[in-house]
Amino acid sequence: MSPWQLELLTRIVMFKLAMLIATLLAAGAAAAQSDADRLTMLVNAYRAAPGTCQGQAAAALPPLTPQPALAAVRLTPGTILSAALERVGYNNNKADAISIDGASTPQDAMAAIQQSYCGTLLNSGYTDIGSTRNGAEWTVVLAQAAAALPSTTWPDWHDAGQEILLEVNAARSSGHDCGGKFMPPAPPLSWNAQLGDTALGHSSDMASQRYFAHVAKDGSDVGVRSRRNNYNWSRIGENIAFGMNTPQEAVAGWLSSPGHCLNIMNPGLTEMGAAYAVTPQKQAGLTYWTQVLGKPRQQ
Repeated sequence: MSPWQLELLTRIVMFKLAMLIATLLAAGAAAAQSDADRLTMLVNAYRAAPGTCQGQAAAALPPLTPQPALAAVRLTPGTILSAALERVGYNNNKADAISIDGASTPQDAMAAIQQSYCGTLLNSGYTDIGSTRNGAEWTVVLAQAAAALPSTTWPDWHDAGQEILLEVNAARSSGHDCGGKFMPPAPPLSWNAQLGDTALGHSSDMASQRYFAHVAKDGSDVGVRSRRNNYNWSRIGENIAFGMNTPQEAVAGWLSSPGHCLNIMNPGLTEMGAAYAVTPQKQAGLTYWTQVLGKPRQQ
């Protein structure tokens, strides 16, 4: 056999070996997926006729809808479930993940899950499901998708900011307990358009890039952002919130948090602006609120 014939034979053998490995991997993945689908069916069968859960009679529940996005979630130690769901394009109001190890069949996995997590399986708040199998490890993700945002109930950002101003000034007029420290009444804040634009910019940036922090992705803080909007401040402060559905809820959340409350009640701050922004998916619960409070520098 000539050298080139030997090389050709070697390449043919290697190609066939690669195809065999690919076929085996595909078959294994298909088998794992099939087992995951069977586990989903077993979960829905249990919800339809649960019998008991932790010794108590349980009512039947509607089936959960299989969602490919939930089955695509890969969880590792330290993973934040809501963030993992967002990465696969599933926006949720609530979610939970169940993982077990050591089961060889869907029936064994279901038995283990039912024994330890029947309450989670029978949570009526969940509507969707995704199951995966990786060897002897099984994962079930249960979730409720975020509802579409009812646009008729949401004010313009500027109107929402004005509502926040009213709520904040009501608190300042009477004084407020901020985590055990009573803050006496303070003069009302006035609206500042530049601070309103600063608040809108940060809320919009958080919503579009899906993060929640005082420091923006570009490294700027509220002092830098307000100066970009030509607000020359001597004092500056910022409150942010996520997931609130109304201006009133946002202010109530801030007043219940000592640090945010102290910002609101600070008599050294004289002006404010506020705004909200919603993620591009326009779903409830995915709303970012920002309030910027300041005192202008004397010219």
